[in-house]
Amino acid sequence: MLDGWFQWFIVFWVFFLIAMLSIGGYFMFRKFLKRLPKEDGKSILDWQDHYIQKSRHLWDQSQKDLLEDLVSPVPELFRDVAREKIAGKIGELALQEKAPIITQDHVIRGYILATPKRDHKFLIKHLKQKQIDYQMYKTMF
Repeated sequence: MLDGWFQWFIVFWVFFLIAMLSIGGYFMFRKFLKRLPKEDGKSILDWQDHYIQKSRHLWDQSQKDLLEDLVSPVPELFRDVAREKIAGKIGELALQEKAPIITQDHVIRGYILATPKRDHKFLIKHLKQKQIDYQMYKTMF
């Protein structure tokens, strides 16, 4: 029979493992839902990749650097996912407008549209820190 601290250690460990597996399963399920095809036969992630590939030639180094600078506050673990989501939205905007090159306007609008509404306060703060005028984008927030 288990007694004392070892019994509590086992109980704690069981709950810890259940919690960690639940959290991991939640994020895996969300990713699975994004991979499911929609009515048009492509998933959200397929469209994101499509826009990135189609707009790759429109990017210049200054806009790549601006995007990298804007996603720098995102924790490193999630930065690649955030960068791809934002780049996909920027590419979508540029392709819809048939733009010859991606501009700072595209990057900022794509950044705003790809960012969840709960993070918009932080986004405004970050744009202020980078001394980027966001007044003309206020309607998008």
